[in-house]
Amino acid sequence: MLLAPLADFVSLLFPRVCLACEEPLARGEDHICTGCRAQLPYTDYHLLPPAENPLARRFWGKVPVTHAFSYLRFLRRGRVQHLLHQLKYRGQRQVGVVLGEWYGAELRQHGLHEAFDLIVPVPLHARKLAQRGYNQSDCVAEGFANGLQLPWHAHALRRTEHTSSQTRKTRLERWQNVATVFEVAAPELLASQRVLLIDDVLTTGATLEACAAVLLAAGASSVSIATLACADR
Repeated sequence: MLLAPLADFVSLLFPRVCLACEEPLARGEDHICTGCRAQLPYTDYHLLPPAENPLARRFWGKVPVTHAFSYLRFLRRGRVQHLLHQLKYRGQRQVGVVLGEWYGAELRQHGLHEAFDLIVPVPLHARKLAQRGYNQSDCVAEGFANGLQLPWHAHALRRTEHTSSQTRKTRLERWQNVATVFEVAAPELLASQRVLLIDDVLTTGATLEACAAVLLAAGASSVSIATLACADR
């Protein structure tokens, strides 16, 4: 660990900035400044009964999901979009770890860690993984695992096909794009497990639905969903 005077000197030469607003971080702040953390658009969906949770209702009649949580609301051109861009395209893996850890710890404070046995991230196809160098959902899952104090497994699910971007597709097109591209890579890990499925952002939910269906078919006793952010429909 750097001594305080040396750390201050290094910060003058190489200032650390908040990954949300890009302003310099104060001493004691890490990755996201106190001001941005206070102003992030939290959903608090985990405080609602399942029947009153608008995120859970998105999956009704599609796939049986026990819990559905999202830490933040995704607002275009806002702090959350900037953070997710840093995570996904700028190599800032720690964004996923830190936010996942914060939310995982909050869920644990409310006793929700008792509802899960295993954390599983949504996988990337090998080609996309090679291009990016990492799976952003792995970073988020690692953070959740730290906060919830639960195990996670990066390779429980496998993406078998390289699909086109979901960004400009309708909900039906998104579902058709991913409906058959996931498979269970380690079925022995999932038998009778209560799985918490992790992704960075939920838009239509098509990818998460497809993964949840595969996990349940492989013998998971239940599947819940958690993301860092969710977009309004």
